[in-house]
Amino acid sequence: MKHICTIFLSLFILQAAFAQTGSLKGKLTNGSEPLAYASVKLSGTTTGTISTEKGYYDLKNLAPGNYEISFSAIGYHTEKIKATIQGGQVTVINIDLKENSSKLNEVVVTGVSRATELRRNPIPIAVMSKKEMNENVNNNIIDAIVKGVPGVNAVTTGPNISKPFIRGLGYNRVLTLYDGIRQEGQQWGDEHGIEIDQYGIGRAEVVKGPASLTYGSDALAGVINMIPAMPEGGDGVLKGDYLADYHTNNGMIGTSLGLAYKKADWKYSFRATAKTAHDYQNKVDGFVYNTGFREYNLSGNVRTDKKWGFWQLSGTLYDNKQEIPDGSRDSLTRRFTKQVAEGGEDDIKNRPLVSDNELSSYAIAPLHQRIQHYRIYSYGELKMGQSSLDLALGLQQSIRREYNHPTMVNQPGLYVVLNTLNYDVKYNLPAFAGVESTIGVNGMYQTNRSKSATDFPIPDYNLFDAGTFFFAKKSFGKLDLSGGIRYDNRNICWNDFYVGPNTANGFTKHVSLPDTAGANLQFPAFKHTYHGFSGSLGLTYNITEKLLLKANIARGYRAPNITEIGSNGLDPGAHIVYLGDRTFKPEFSLQQDIGIISYLKDADLIAEFFNNNIDNYIFQAKLNDANGNPVVIVPGNSTYKYQQSKARLYGAEVTVNLHPQKIKWLAFNNSLAYVTGINKDQQLIAQSNGAAKYLPFIPPVHVRSELKFTLQQAGGAFSKPYFKVEADIYAAQNRFYALDNTETATPGYTLINVGAGTKIKTKSERTFCELYLQVDNLFGTAYQSNLNRLKYFEYYTPSPNGRSGIYNIGRNLSFKAVFPF
Repeated sequence: MKHICTIFLSLFILQAAFAQTGSLKGKLTNGSEPLAYASVKLSGTTTGTISTEKGYYDLKNLAPGNYEISFSAIGYHTEKIKATIQGGQVTVINIDLKENSSKLNEVVVTGVSRATELRRNPIPIAVMSKKEMNENVNNNIIDAIVKGVPGVNAVTTGPNISKPFIRGLGYNRVLTLYDGIRQEGQQWGDEHGIEIDQYGIGRAEVVKGPASLTYGSDALAGVINMIPAMPEGGDGVLKGDYLADYHTNNGMIGTSLGLAYKKADWKYSFRATAKTAHDYQNKVDGFVYNTGFREYNLSGNVRTDKKWGFWQLSGTLYDNKQEIPDGSRDSLTRRFTKQVAEGGEDDIKNRPLVSDNELSSYAIAPLHQRIQHYRIYSYGELKMGQSSLDLALGLQQSIRREYNHPTMVNQPGLYVVLNTLNYDVKYNLPAFAGVESTIGVNGMYQTNRSKSATDFPIPDYNLFDAGTFFFAKKSFGKLDLSGGIRYDNRNICWNDFYVGPNTANGFTKHVSLPDTAGANLQFPAFKHTYHGFSGSLGLTYNITEKLLLKANIARGYRAPNITEIGSNGLDPGAHIVYLGDRTFKPEFSLQQDIGIISYLKDADLIAEFFNNNIDNYIFQAKLNDANGNPVVIVPGNSTYKYQQSKARLYGAEVTVNLHPQKIKWLAFNNSLAYVTGINKDQQLIAQSNGAAKYLPFIPPVHVRSELKFTLQQAGGAFSKPYFKVEADIYAAQNRFYALDNTETATPGYTLINVGAGTKIKTKSERTFCELYLQVDNLFGTAYQSNLNRLKYFEYYTPSPNGRSGIYNIGRNLSFKAVFPF
């Protein structure tokens, strides 16, 4: 009986204690706008929640006592409130969070061993949000990043083909990541872009400078990590969005559907995208023949977050049919013509004219390329007390076909399949004496195979890449110090590669031993191992909470890519015969960075300076014979040979953003980017009378100014509508690689852009849609970027109108609408 009484008494006490718990609820806003999916957390505990779509939150069953409650959301100042929770009562706290333009407290994952606040990282890193990318409406994701990050440019071959350059360095020197997994898709080619769904990206992080410490070879110039959006939503509720995008210049139609679902510890997301466009136009060329495209994307993710860590499995599918321009025209009218015959039957001066219907048609022309990219990857983190283990494994395949035979439209001229296995293992050690450190190993195994093609610019090769690194960081009061060292080893090899006649179609084909009678040994066998050390040491000094000084010195490493050492043939899409050099050595750089960053009440002030010396710098240059005439190996195509020398690049990026607190509706954002690339091969410079003094593909001085007006109070259904006007100013580029007419001078130009946008709310304060309107090149300025490859697509000298090559896109009105649900 005594035990029974004890049990009942205990149950009564527990029930009474439970009955005396309190609760906390309220609403989060920004002015008159509710803040959805903001974080509410009891400091020092694991108890927390997120606000609903209408900004409400509710924390129940809280033990009575004194608490500090933290209210936070990305882009807003964090508020911390002390409150007393009383048993059996409801405590109501409504919070109005203020917008925070400072990005110093943002957490980045690129270029570091584990997630780190931006202010504590000495490496120059820029972050672009989904909102910023939406406002920078463009034909592809790289062009949106170019608009938003000073020091980033792009080599282009039409509106849908942009390859990123950072501070004058590009191709395999810029490592592109998708969700932390390195993107492998024939980066050496000019004529195809980044194989990523632009509408599925939620955030982009750009590292400017050598990041080889974490990622190994190919990150000599920097890293662009495109992180897919992972929509947040209520538990057990299907969320999503539908996007529609239209551009008037090339009739580009984009549509994308995203879905997300969360149940307990599991999250699921899916996205399907389609884009199509006809030829683009400008006032000089009219419609530019064979610049249309058709692109499809599918992606899916599943993720679980547990006490032991998290795990994610993702997959993507990319399929793009991209037309191939060649620039052939009628010699008098300058109207574009098309190739209908081959070899001796093809008279380039008497090709038929392209009809108006073909120029404005969405049908893909017979001469085009098809790029398919498939990727499946998984990564996760295992927590082990004070340490953790990060694991990532990815498998991707890139299939590239170029159809350049008008008499046999189904016969690809180029057909290569690239398979890549990526791996990454990192162990985050327990902190010791305030030092956080990580050791890791990562790399890839890669095979490239030619299929039933007629042209073979590169051999079939195998590549194995492995690197190991150690990284550490420690804070000493206001000083944050970080650095590490890395060793990389890359083995690349291929067997004898023979090319012989194909009697079935009259072209050539790949033949293998012993069937090599009458064949040509185009690529003799090769095997080599490249290796090198890289490292960095940097500091951030927090002079005040809003004023920082950053300094970093880094040694970068890059092994030569396949075209630089192995190319010996025509790349049909580029209309170039590339010649490599198998004696090339790896590139090594030594770069110094200094940055001063200040996020003040009324202004953001950023100044970043860099100096980069590179040994064994590799670049491509047009090949002329002893008489100064262009070397022609394949008629109608240029010939380029890779060179190697010492080089130096130096420059700066300066940002001045004004956002006066007393005039909250006004923002005036300005940036300047400058880089100079010097060829340090004194013998070549002397022999060329200074024509080889500068490096190729160096962007000119770029100044960008944006004046933005945002209505602070909601106007009925319209939430904070904005209007902006931009000036994109590019100086003349007279410092170029002039030897053998590899490059020519480029005049300066100014582009004026205007834009507007708003959110439309329902009566229940739910966002019905987001609208973005943009007019790029408002006045239809005729211009050629010095990084536009189409600038050199010219068959006649001189031309009747005095213009040479193809010009960039003219005026473009774009309209984007996003409907969340």
